[in-house]
Amino acid sequence: MYAPSYSGGAKVGSSAPEPADAAVLFDSVTDGLKHLYRQKIKPVEELYKYGEFYQPIMSDHDFDAKPMVLLLGQYSTGKTSFIRYLLGRDFPGQHIGPEPTTDRFIAVMHGNEEKVTPGNALAVSASMPFRGLELFGNGFLTKFQGSQLQSDLLEHLTIVDTPGVLSGEKQRVNRGYSMVGVCEWFAARADMILLLFDAHKLDISDEFKAVIEVLRGHDDKVRVVLNKADQVNAQQLMRVYGALMWSLGKVFRSPEVCRVYIGSFWNQPFRHTENEKLFDMEMKDLMRDLRDIPRNAAVRKVNELVKRVRLARVHAHLCGHLRKEMPSMFGKEKKQAQLLQQMEDVFLKVHRANHLPVGDFPDVNKFRGALSAHDISKFPKFNKELVDAMDLVLSRDIPKLMEQFPHEGHHKTG
Repeated sequence: MYAPSYSGGAKVGSSAPEPADAAVLFDSVTDGLKHLYRQKIKPVEELYKYGEFYQPIMSDHDFDAKPMVLLLGQYSTGKTSFIRYLLGRDFPGQHIGPEPTTDRFIAVMHGNEEKVTPGNALAVSASMPFRGLELFGNGFLTKFQGSQLQSDLLEHLTIVDTPGVLSGEKQRVNRGYSMVGVCEWFAARADMILLLFDAHKLDISDEFKAVIEVLRGHDDKVRVVLNKADQVNAQQLMRVYGALMWSLGKVFRSPEVCRVYIGSFWNQPFRHTENEKLFDMEMKDLMRDLRDIPRNAAVRKVNELVKRVRLARVHAHLCGHLRKEMPSMFGKEKKQAQLLQQMEDVFLKVHRANHLPVGDFPDVNKFRGALSAHDISKFPKFNKELVDAMDLVLSRDIPKLMEQFPHEGHHKTG
């Protein structure tokens, strides 16, 4: 049985102290994670304005949401046709063509009736996990919609189609919102991120490179689909695959290779049939991995919450250190400017003083940019009691929660 610890030993919602060995049972891992987040993580995030630096404060619907698959790729790589292939049918709002046809983000979801829901309605719906998208403004929300239809696959997960990432002169088009920022938001919540490439067009544009770079930290979710592979012969395909790996290695800056699915994911006859057996096996592997996503969802939610706690802990230490460095009366603006300029040194001091892993720290330039909009002198002091309580989530509460639900913690996470 699982007994989460409480600061001060009092049970939430009661003034009577709770015995240390009292057991609290949850219906699922997700139920337990929601409880831990509300009681121990959210207070730290709210105190140090975590949502204004990284990701919005979470709600219960973020935990309850179905697993999400995010599709990314340059235009005409077959993203929309890929979704149609997975569903075995058309979906409301789809557009397929050789030029950039999908000019919006489309959340393809299960519904009892076919309909398209505007982005503004999705963002304010309490039952949808999209409320955090309000921060990107109306410029984005008018380019976001939900597509609902009946589908066996969609009963277990949601698929997010994205606008084709632009290349060449088209990159100069002003979308009216931050493509990279929106992709980063979805990537943080996705259970799987599929990067689609056309076997004929392996160039990675500057915009696509920027999108891929924000996926760092989510490497375990990323898979690659080499689509339209039947359009080249076996020898050409081998060269294309090698070129793709080389290009991705430069962008990800990692020797580790993502899982690559090779095939032509549309309902058309193959042009070159010598690799037909390979394509069939790859398609089966992909469908199996997609079916595994709901079974692995609990583990994924745990992993994501652990990442969030680690970042929140570092953030609290950074804010506490910066607040301590500020003068009490005069010279605040000058000192803030100095701290912003010397942020690398601040990171190093906090790392050494608190023995925090370097990998848990945020990107220094992004942190500096977010911090510049705040008055450091108004930051709260470091609250050791709150942060220590949050640390117990990692060291004690989550392990005990997983012991209560061993059947939800033994699936591979990919």
